This record gives sequence, C-alpha cells and structure tokens, in this order.
Amino acid sequence: MIRTIFIFVLACMLSATSTSASKQDLSKIPKLKTKWIKLFDGKSLSGWHHFNNKAAIKNWTIEDGALVCLGAKGPSGSGDIITDQVYGNFELRWQWKVDRGSNSGVFYHIVEDPKYKRAIETSPEYQIIDDLTYPAKLEPSQLTGADYDMHLAGHNKVLKPVGEWNTSKIIFKDGNVEHWLNGKRIVKFKAWSEDWKKRKAASKWKDAPDYGMSAKGSIGLQDHGNKAYFKNIEIREL
Repeated sequence: MIRTIFIFVLACMLSATSTSASKQDLSKIPKLKTKWIKLFDGKSLSGWHHFNNKAAIKNWTIEDGALVCLGAKGPSGSGDIITDQVYGNFELRWQWKVDRGSNSGVFYHIVEDPKYKRAIETSPEYQIIDDLTYPAKLEPSQLTGADYDMHLAGHNKVLKPVGEWNTSKIIFKDGNVEHWLNGKRIVKFKAWSEDWKKRKAASKWKDAPDYGMSAKGSIGLQDHGNKAYFKNIEIREL
C-alpha cells in the first residue's frame, strides 16, 4: 500500500515538473505580431491628421463607411493625411476606388518636419490612378500599383474599372518590398540596394536626398486634387 502511494506521488511530481517545463519553454518562444489594427474605423478621422499640420481636416469626409478625398486640397496646398502612429516593418491592406480621371496614392514611412512641404518628399508611394482616362500622358512608372517613378507594375496586373473597388496590399520587411493588387503580387524590390539607388538617381527623386531613406514613419493617403475612396484600411506589424 505504501509503495503504491509513493509511486502515485512520484508520478504526480514528474507530471507537474514536465508541465512547468513545458510552460517555461513556451514562454521563451517569441510571439509574432500578427494582430491586425484598423487605421480607419469607418465613421471618423480619428488617428489621422494633415501632414505637418494639425488643422481641422476639411478636404476628406466619410461616405457609406469609406474615407473619401474630396479633391479640395488642404492647408498649404497639401491635403495629404497621415496616421498619428508610425510603423517600421508592416503589412498594410486596404480597398480603394477612384472616379474617372482621378489620381491618388498611398504613402509609407513618412517623416514629418517643417523642412518638407509634402509627404512625398520622404515617402515611397503606391500609385493609384485612372490608368485609362487620366487627362494627361502617363509613363509606365506612373500607372496604378507602381512604386511611383521607381518600379513598374508587372504585366500580371488586373485593375478593375473606374468606380469599382480594388484590393491592395503593401508589405515592407527589412527593406524587402512588395505591392499587391487584387490578389496578385505586381511589384517586388529591395529598398536601398544598388539597383534602388540607380533608379532613384534617374527619377524625379534625384534631388530629394531623404526620399525613401527612413525605415519607419507614418502611413499616408494622397490628396492630388481628385476624388478617391478608401475603406477597410488595416495594418499589422511584422
């Protein structure tokens, strides 16, 4: 009887030790930052402000759960709005559409400073535009999905007609960048590589030394003077 009790107690002790060790081992495993965060709540401009300006936002509004650029531009001629929070490595996803002839874009790694007049002086742009009927000649690097004036969208790009919702995504991880459009990866490049530097030197950013150099910053939506619509804007840190 005593032997049976001893064996039972010993088994319980071993089980508790094993469980404790398992918990301790699990606690050492780093947790991945996979939680999606809404950057737009569908009903307010909470979490957003004008680039370099805290004035009231009047050139953006909410329509049917979408964040809408009215194309009226804002203070100092820049109506761009940016997130209050900054991000480094991230995955950003959103839905968007434009009116006929409209132009807009999504920025990331925006640096605010009085010496910059617009967000685009420091931040790369996922181009959004009416590819077909925009009232000016567009270069391939200025078409939807491109890393504006730097990297062209691939031939696999599928763009929905004006007025219909598209789904886009940007992934930035330690300088590795991807642009996605409607479920297809259409751009892939390595920021700060020799190829990237050559492209910058040959682009409109050749005289903008701080363009694309920051590894963290705000997310931004462009007011290019045209109407554009955004919804379901979410981000997760990588």
